[in-house]
Amino acid sequence: MKYIKLNDNQQIPALGLGTYRLVDPGEVFQAVKTALQTGYRHFDTADIYGNHTQLGNAFKQLNVNRNEIWITSKIWNTDHGYNNTFKVYDRILNELQTDYLDLFLIHWPGFTNSFLDTWQAMIELKQKNRVRSIGVSNFLIKHLQTLIKETGVVPAVNQIELHPYLVDWELVEYCRQNNIAIESWSPIVKGQIANDPVLTQIGQKYKKTAVQVALRWHIQHGFIAIPKSAKPQRIRENFDIWDFQLSDDDMKAIDNLNRGYRRGPDPNTFF
Repeated sequence: MKYIKLNDNQQIPALGLGTYRLVDPGEVFQAVKTALQTGYRHFDTADIYGNHTQLGNAFKQLNVNRNEIWITSKIWNTDHGYNNTFKVYDRILNELQTDYLDLFLIHWPGFTNSFLDTWQAMIELKQKNRVRSIGVSNFLIKHLQTLIKETGVVPAVNQIELHPYLVDWELVEYCRQNNIAIESWSPIVKGQIANDPVLTQIGQKYKKTAVQVALRWHIQHGFIAIPKSAKPQRIRENFDIWDFQLSDDDMKAIDNLNRGYRRGPDPNTFF
């Protein structure tokens, strides 16, 4: 496993298991069990996913050592606000049956700057050592600039939709200049890249699938990737990316797949 050093000196695993729409208790348990056995130590969830309790139960049933895993969750749009952030955070911890989160994110910026009050509460949670790292999700440059200007605190992570078909290089460069780690959600476009001819051809050289090539591309760009799957075989395959290295030409070929294809909401218009 590769780790990314955040701007607060925490070390986040570069590959994690996404859990969006993973709510069935049995599926959650099996996914977590398979992931742990495979080598995953990073689990990404969110309040809106509705699976905190299921994940907490799975970790407990599997006797997971809390210090050995990284748990990320996010506060939803309608819960923004200073006081409300503390309440939501306490509830999330209770549902996950843990004393802290490794990373707490603002899920979306929204149409107003209400995220500033939320961010201030998150700053205080970190100051009190109740959370290891704080960050944002789906923030564009304008949102990040406002956040940093008004509070002086730079997020450790910006989790954005990012995959070979969608890379906002201007946003990537801004984050890099400000030492904000980039985390990719939907890193394999919900499996849509599985039959991509460019990725498939590259994969043939390394005896890897198109999906594995795409995930390796994320890692070599220094991105954190959180592919979601409930299928044990896919969970294992997604992790099997540490024994090969894409060439510079391979990386450029994949970079050139960027077509601005967004499968999720646009942060400019979504609330």
